[in-house]
Amino acid sequence: MDVSARAMVEAIHANPTQAVLYLSGGASQALGWLMSVPGASNTVLEAVVPYSRMSMIQLLGKVPTQFASRQTAEDMALMAYNRALKLSQPGFPVLGVGFTGSLASTHPKRGVHRFHVSTRTSNQLWASTVSLSKGLRTREQEDRVSSQYLLKAIAYGCKVPASFVSELTDTEVPDEFEIQFDEDQELNQLINGQICFKVYPFLNDMSRAERKIILSGSFNPLHDGHLKLLEVAASILGEGYPCFELSAVNADKPPLTVSEIKQRVSQFEKVGKTVILSNQPYFYKKAELFPGSAFVIGADTAARLINPKYYSGDYRRMLEILSGCKSTGCLFLVGGRTVNGDFKVLDDFDIPQELRDMFIPIPADKFRMDISSTEIRRSQGML
Repeated sequence: MDVSARAMVEAIHANPTQAVLYLSGGASQALGWLMSVPGASNTVLEAVVPYSRMSMIQLLGKVPTQFASRQTAEDMALMAYNRALKLSQPGFPVLGVGFTGSLASTHPKRGVHRFHVSTRTSNQLWASTVSLSKGLRTREQEDRVSSQYLLKAIAYGCKVPASFVSELTDTEVPDEFEIQFDEDQELNQLINGQICFKVYPFLNDMSRAERKIILSGSFNPLHDGHLKLLEVAASILGEGYPCFELSAVNADKPPLTVSEIKQRVSQFEKVGKTVILSNQPYFYKKAELFPGSAFVIGADTAARLINPKYYSGDYRRMLEILSGCKSTGCLFLVGGRTVNGDFKVLDDFDIPQELRDMFIPIPADKFRMDISSTEIRRSQGML
């Protein structure tokens, strides 16, 4: 790695962007450059090389029309972006990187030697195809050129100035394109499942905390009880990043509209609290999105979680699903709530033995609020 490449890697690592890289068919030296410079853990959340046919099919969940193509690179970048969202710390910008190439190999290729690069951020899709002059370079040299180009693409995705001089010839002109997404487009992508969640870091604190402490709800409206409950839960755990989570998709109702989402999100901006917007209404799916998190719930929600009625009456199915949540490292902090007219706390429920260490009580003397969001809406004339 020369001096200019090292300088670019150092600038990338100094940037807060966290990335997942999926690389196939080339650019292997770029990964070595990124990992050899101190600070790589600031940038690289995960790097995967789906080199075989079956590995690529399993990564994408489909058989691509062409393995070395721009569309495949874009699909890889989107998968990497969603993976980066799940692995990143709250508030940090994330980047998904996809690379696929058809470079020089042991046997001469009939087609063009080429590579495709794509990056995805919260509001941008960028992609490029480069056709190399056939026979001009060895495989190692083609890998170096593609690595240089990939590194520049990562720098661009991180918004890091790249003064690196490429070794591409004047005839090897990249075919690039870029799409910018506005907030409405991004929210529609979330609703239809293209992206798994979006973070609004209104707390303005890029925490390195591994564990998220999450209070999920519809927040219609957000009220002091929500704010106090999350505050108390965070104090009980002692460490973690407290945030709210709003699902745009409801199990029993139509998805929220973009305007409804914006209205509810605006409540968190006013109080300076981070909110994550997801498209998963069920806790076992939230556990997959936010592994290792502590979910703050009311006793009424806890009662539903352990009730076989909500698992088609199948007790074993209930144990299986909640054990799956437990295997992700998730916990449930349970606050008291009024259930059927009576105030209930965690100790009022018979938690299966296998799951008891997954549930942590929030003492009533630390938090108690009997009024519900429905009652608040009624008092405000919203019903």
